[in-house]
Amino acid sequence: MPLNRTTRPVSTTALGGLYVLAGAVALGVVWFAEHWLQLAPCELCLWERRPWWVLIGLGIITIVLPKRYARYGVFLGILCLMTSIGLAVLHAGVEHKFWPSPAPECRAPVFHGGNFRDWMSTMPARPNKPCDSPDYLFGLPISMTELGGLYAIVVFVVALVGSARMGRSRR
Repeated sequence: MPLNRTTRPVSTTALGGLYVLAGAVALGVVWFAEHWLQLAPCELCLWERRPWWVLIGLGIITIVLPKRYARYGVFLGILCLMTSIGLAVLHAGVEHKFWPSPAPECRAPVFHGGNFRDWMSTMPARPNKPCDSPDYLFGLPISMTELGGLYAIVVFVVALVGSARMGRSRR
């Protein structure tokens, strides 16, 4: 099937740039929320940041590699975005109390026996925020976790469409 004149192929460099930009925006928003809005992240929030760091790395690798190898970076980025969506669903389920958090840091520490000094030594240096306590921005009835998941879905769809166009340009 020949390419339609209105459908232009997407380069791996453009998709790598999308990954770098999308990851930087996601991490920039959470940095702003944590440092300017003083919102404390829970452990699952910290888990949700990891795929964005990986996506930035994959984007840089995809930009640098030759086109025939860069395709693998594009597809790994799509898997990374799927991971981000999955973590957002997991965290949203914890926030809505559909299931308990898999992170042990989200639960209160249990201490048996000992004295006050021993008990205090088991406490974390920085208090953890409960994972089932959502943060809402700008008065919206949707948590930051759900907003992050929606953002990951949008980036995923754009990357998927771009990779389909990239695949068509090969034929």
